[in-house]
Amino acid sequence: MKRTAFLGGAAAAVAALPHRAGAQPSLDLREVLDAIPGVTGVFARTMAPGPASFTWRANERFASASVIKLAIMTTVYRAYDAGTAHPEQLIRTRADDLIGGSDVLLGSPAGTPWKLDTLVKAMIHVSDNSASNTLITHFGIDTINNVMQQAGMTSSRLGRHFADVVPSWHKSANVVTPNDVATLLYAIEKGSREGVRTIASAQSCRAMINVMLGNDDTTKIVRGLPKGTPCAHKTGEIDGVRNDAAIVDPFGEVPYILVVLTRDLRDVSAGNAGIGAIAHRVDAALRGSAT
Repeated sequence: MKRTAFLGGAAAAVAALPHRAGAQPSLDLREVLDAIPGVTGVFARTMAPGPASFTWRANERFASASVIKLAIMTTVYRAYDAGTAHPEQLIRTRADDLIGGSDVLLGSPAGTPWKLDTLVKAMIHVSDNSASNTLITHFGIDTINNVMQQAGMTSSRLGRHFADVVPSWHKSANVVTPNDVATLLYAIEKGSREGVRTIASAQSCRAMINVMLGNDDTTKIVRGLPKGTPCAHKTGEIDGVRNDAAIVDPFGEVPYILVVLTRDLRDVSAGNAGIGAIAHRVDAALRGSAT
C-alpha cells in the first residue's frame, strides 16, 4: 500500500487563519464556523509535510471535557511500555472515584477490582467517568500532566478528577488546545504508521488507535464523514461544550487529524451539527471523498 511521507515531530505553529502553503491541501471553514452558536477552535492536517490545512483559535484553551482522556490513555500505554503496568493488572476502585456517567462501572461497589485494559476501554469507548477517575487516582495527576508535556501539549492541563456536576468556575481546571490535542494524535498516528517510537512504542500507538476506533459516539465528527469511514476519536461534553478529536481513516491511504473544540454554546445540538459540518468539508478536501 502506498504511504504518505511524514515529517518528524508534531504540527508546525498555527495561526488564526487557514494556511495555504506547503504540501497540505487548503480549505476555508469560516462560513461553517460562523454558523456555530458559540466559540470554536479547529485544527486539521494530513500526515504530509507542511503546515496545517486549517487552524482556527488553535492555540486557545478550551475546557477539555472528556477529550483529555486521550492523555490518560497515553499515560497507561507508556506504563505498559515501561513495564510498570500490564493490561491484565487489577486496580480496585475507590468510593470517591465512583460517579455518574459511568455505564460500565455503574452499580459496582467501591473496592471492586478491574483490569487496566477494561478501564481504558470503558473510558474511551463509552467515556466512563468512574473508570477515568480510577485511572487518574492510580497513575496520578502529576504523571498524566508530565506525559502531556512530553507529548508537546504545553498549554494543556489536567487539574481535577471528573465530577457529577462541573460548575462554571471549575471548567478551567481541565483544559486543552486544538493544537495540543492534534499534536498528541499526530504522534500516535506517526508511531503506528511508521513503526517508530513517538510518545509511546509503535505497538502501543497501534493499540491506542484500535481502542479509539471503538468509541461509540457518532454525533459529532463521525456524522460528517462518509458512511463506514474509520474514525479513531474521543468526544467530550459538559454544559455549553461539545468536543471531538480524531484520527480519520488511520490505517488508510490518506489519514488526517481533525480536532474541533467549542465553548459557550448557546445550542449544543447546533454545536454537534457544526462539528459534523466541519468534518464533512475537511474530509472532502483532505481525502477527496465523494459525499
